[in-house]
Amino acid sequence: MLRTLSFSRTWLVTCLMMLTTLPLPAQVIEEEEADEELDVFDEELEQSEDIMLPEGMNAEADSLLTAWNRLHYLTLPGDCEPVSEPVEYSKEDYIQRLAALPNVIEMPYNAVVRKFIDQYAGRLRRSVSIFLGAGNFYMPIFEEALEAFQLPLELKYLPVIESALNPTATSRAGAVGLWQFIITTGKLYGLEVTSLIDERRDPVKASYAAAHYLKDLYNIFGNWTLVIASYNCGPNNVRKAISRAGGVMDYWKIYPYLPAETRGYVPAFIAANYIMNYYSDHGICPAGTTLPAATDTVIVRRNLHFEQLMELCGVSADDLHALNPQYRTALIPGDSHACTLRLPTTAITRFAELGDSVYAYRADELLNSRREVEVDESTTRYRRGRGGQRGRTVTVRAGDTLGAIARRNGTSVARLRQLNGIRGTVIRKGQRIRVR
Repeated sequence: MLRTLSFSRTWLVTCLMMLTTLPLPAQVIEEEEADEELDVFDEELEQSEDIMLPEGMNAEADSLLTAWNRLHYLTLPGDCEPVSEPVEYSKEDYIQRLAALPNVIEMPYNAVVRKFIDQYAGRLRRSVSIFLGAGNFYMPIFEEALEAFQLPLELKYLPVIESALNPTATSRAGAVGLWQFIITTGKLYGLEVTSLIDERRDPVKASYAAAHYLKDLYNIFGNWTLVIASYNCGPNNVRKAISRAGGVMDYWKIYPYLPAETRGYVPAFIAANYIMNYYSDHGICPAGTTLPAATDTVIVRRNLHFEQLMELCGVSADDLHALNPQYRTALIPGDSHACTLRLPTTAITRFAELGDSVYAYRADELLNSRREVEVDESTTRYRRGRGGQRGRTVTVRAGDTLGAIARRNGTSVARLRQLNGIRGTVIRKGQRIRVR
């Protein structure tokens, strides 16, 4: 889960200077010593407490399938025959496969990483099938954003553990979207969040914001595993862990000092990279996808309702919501500012042909928010009563009696007499009568 980024650009520079004063990591040890140290680490972890799963890994496959199948976007695997039982491999197999990944980020094997691989290859194997299908749509978006900031492309698997590739996912702490931004961090990186729009759910804009954030974190730590840990728990918690570990800039050395979820976060990221590349070795078949093959965007500069697009452009409600998850209702608030709308290319052509008529269609019914209303002050007004209290008065109309006025205003004749100092029953047209 993405925590608040509470530092300004000035703070960022200060933090960089502070980190340069920390003790440098120990010199690289010999290969035999490194293997021996990892073995000790593995033995200790086998005896440690259960690792907390990142929130995105707790998404149930059944609920994911329900959501995707409702949108008609995922289909059952075709020629691939899934294996029902998990396939077991040796430690050496996992080490070799992780080492073979074309990654910049270090991805070593240990007991914790193995636990997460076992989760993906076992209990979560149906979810992995869904991730693989949904990835056909989202991974190119992630790669473009990461490439724009010259970041390692393997970071594209962060949303797998953050949100289970669900653009509308919401965490217990209120983090939203594929990259799980909370409001403060999202707004800091240019994502609009209002009652009508939540750009944290926009796959493109949120991906560029996440890439920018990851770049800033790397400028602080200069170490990708620390960056990934910071993405989960925030840079301040990682800095505290570094300090408690004696200043060493190594995730696996500061591991015991990190929050419980973050201790499992980097291993989960490594496991996600593994399973998204070696799924076939574990008998997992990708779900098929029927997402529109070609989509494009238009800029909407006037208020527009989804029903106008559905009826005139032939786009289903499911498609509109799936392609534009940033809109929290069916209203695109183009009157407030230019808004991006993604549609299948065939609908784009139709939208362009319709011109202004698409905005006018059923506008009085669908876009009925009043911009101005009149208030009839001829018969009712408020005034200050005794002690500064606000009172309500009405103007006596032709034929009015105290009884009629009392009934209209939910009071009694006796109360009207008391409020207005009336002794009898005589009132006149145009007279102001206090009713409260």
